[in-house]
Amino acid sequence: MSVPHQDIPPRGGAPAAAVKPFQIRGRYFTAVALRPEDGPLDQAFYAALDAQLRWNPHFFDGAPLILDLAQAPGLSRPAELRALTDCLRSRGLAVFGVQNATPEQISAAEDAGLITIASGKDAPLNMEGSTRPGPRRELPKKLRPPENRLITQPVRSGQTVVAEGGDLVVVGPVSSGAELIARGSIHVYGRLRGRAMAGAEGDETARIFCHSLDAELLAVAGLYRTSENLEPELLNRPVQVFLQDERLCVEALG
Repeated sequence: MSVPHQDIPPRGGAPAAAVKPFQIRGRYFTAVALRPEDGPLDQAFYAALDAQLRWNPHFFDGAPLILDLAQAPGLSRPAELRALTDCLRSRGLAVFGVQNATPEQISAAEDAGLITIASGKDAPLNMEGSTRPGPRRELPKKLRPPENRLITQPVRSGQTVVAEGGDLVVVGPVSSGAELIARGSIHVYGRLRGRAMAGAEGDETARIFCHSLDAELLAVAGLYRTSENLEPELLNRPVQVFLQDERLCVEALG
């Protein structure tokens, strides 16, 4: 790694302006939480995991993954946690950290090269395919003025497009494996096949609109539905996605 050159100020003069060799920026990203149950990580565990990966391969492909150890307090031996990490990574899962870990699990995670992170907002799917949030969060009284973003070309697999200050409008298709994130609403004038997350800062009034639904994941204010929980009659149709009565709704347009 090269070391930035440091100019020596001329005698009697002011120091030369230095160019900072890096930037620090905040980023939005989606992390999948895998919550193993307490018990042996045997052949049945990995068979069930492989079946889930085959069911929806694009959703998990390259997605950051967290091990949620809330239901597995016995998973605390370093060798066992390293073996689980290696098996997940061999399946293309980018596991990078743990949450809800005991002190023994934190030590074992560090030995396996994993970091410990604070718990995020949990949004498990219920039997009807939608999510129920925790206590409703109040929006700030003074919101920043919107800074909408317009994309006029297709969003391809592997791309992440973020509208940090407002709505995101995409004029064109969104490929499988692509990701859209917006503080406000998301509008896709084309086929939506990737992941779309509106209301990224908790705006429960945000919505998602698209001309043709084939999404891997839809989320508003952290509440989500995946492709296997979408009604077949909604696929390939214009839809809107919104929160109503603490549920994530997907409704056909027209």
